[in-house]
Parts: sequence; C-alpha cells; structure tokens
Amino acid sequence: MPTKDRLLVGLAGQQNAGKSTTFNMLTGANQHIANYPGVTVDKKSGAYRYEDRKVEVVDLPGTYSLTSFSLEERVTRDFLVNEKPEVIVNVVDASSLKRSLYLTFQVLEMGFPVVVALNMMDVAERNGIKIDIGRLQHRLGTDVIPTVGRRGKGKQELRKAIQDTAGRKGGKPLQITYENLEPLIEDLREKLAATELAVAYPVRWLAVKLVEGDSEAERIVRERLGASRDEIAFAEWIRNEFEQEHYM
Repeated sequence: MPTKDRLLVGLAGQQNAGKSTTFNMLTGANQHIANYPGVTVDKKSGAYRYEDRKVEVVDLPGTYSLTSFSLEERVTRDFLVNEKPEVIVNVVDASSLKRSLYLTFQVLEMGFPVVVALNMMDVAERNGIKIDIGRLQHRLGTDVIPTVGRRGKGKQELRKAIQDTAGRKGGKPLQITYENLEPLIEDLREKLAATELAVAYPVRWLAVKLVEGDSEAERIVRERLGASRDEIAFAEWIRNEFEQEHYM
C-alpha cells in the first residue's frame, strides 16, 4: 500500500508514444521485470528517490484504450482498479496529440490524479506542430510536462510534477460530458453508489462502461452484486434507447 515514504506511479500510454523511453528516463537502471498474476504479460517496474521518498513506477502495457477487448487493456485496467496508484503518468505523443488524448480522457474518467508527459516534442517541432501547454493544462486540469524521453529532457520537471500531484488535495478533475445521456448516467451512477461497488470502483466510470456494454464491467457487477441486477438492465435500456434514437 502507498505510504508517505513510498509513492506508487502507473505509467500508461498508447503504443509508440515513447512510454518505454520515459520509463527508462525516470528510473534509470533500477528496474525489475516479472509477470502480472495469471498472464504472460511482462510487468516492468522501477524506482527512484525524490525528496527522501521512494517512487515506484510500473510500466503498464501499451494500450489505446481501457476497454476489455485485449489482454493488454485488461491487464492495465485491472492494475489501475486493484492497485490504485497514487499518480498516473500518461505518456502522450505530442506529434499525434488528438489520437493520444483518447486514452488520457479514459484515465481521467477513472478519477486518478494524472500527469501528462507530452513526449516526442522534438518530433512535433520538426513537423511544425505548436502546442499551447498552458491552455492544454487548463483544459485537462492536470500538469502537462513537455519531454523528449530518449534524450532525458524533462526528467526533473516530470519527477517534480509527480510529487506535486501526489500531494495535491482537492481540485475538480475533468469530467467528460455525454450531453443528453448525462441525466441517465447520473441516475445509474447513484444506483451504483448505493452498493458495495462504491468502495472498490469509481462508480461514474463504471456507469459509463455499463452503458457502453463493456463485458468486464458487467462481469464486475454480476460477481459482486448477483447475476440479475437492475443496474445492468437499466444500462442496457439506456444504450438501446440511445441507439434507436440515433441509428435507426
């Protein structure tokens, strides 16, 4: 469990965003490779010290989303839900920002404190891409640190942002708005918040996943609350009503 002397950080990012080089930049040679329980996916972890605190960094599998369709997605999501790291460093490809932010929004929706490592800034600059860092920070509600992982640029700034984010209390995280669906999602969230699931899971995130028809979310509800639950039926009704209105 995280303590005042130990900080657990999850390093998440899409494939080819420079996540491995960011991991190496943060941890140096102090690394360890094992396996996640029950699967053959490598679990790479490393550590460094910052202001008398040991910071343990887990390099999560590269994934484009936090759905349940691939082994890498399930491993990443299970780690976030079960280990509850104190900070998520989301490595984003600055040269392909729009595509990279899809995962960023999903991590933020889970309610984790996030630091965005805006990596591959050198590639973005060569491509003539200019990013307003201050505006991006304001819109996301997170620290955004420009980095070039393979050259070690931004290491100290990223380490400081991790420490600052871990110690930050309060604040209102970014919430994705689903427009006309919002009242129904809120109704489902309230239903889930009244169950034991609220202790272990971010219930708004779980509500959204149920509406999406996410099989892992449905499995969680059935295993924890029973096979026939009103929450699952309500989520299915929301989804069907939305599809009939927009796709028929």
